[in-house]
Amino acid sequence: MEKLLKLLKDIRPDVDFETEKSLVGAGVLDSLDIMEIVAEISDSFDIELSPADIIPVNFDSAEAMWALIQKKI
Repeated sequence: MEKLLKLLKDIRPDVDFETEKSLVGAGVLDSLDIMEIVAEISDSFDIELSPADIIPVNFDSAEAMWALIQKKI
């Protein structure tokens, strides 16, 4: 999880990923942010995310992203 939080902070240092629970729903992250996060997660964790994985619920919080990563590993 620490690796994911660092990755997210590198992309958007202005966001508190540890406490924010509605990143997509509240408009904190836009589609370009999501695509950058997808690319970084794929590279950093050596996993492949399919288009079916790239849905708002999987990116609404750091915990949701971590659950997705764990599922794909």
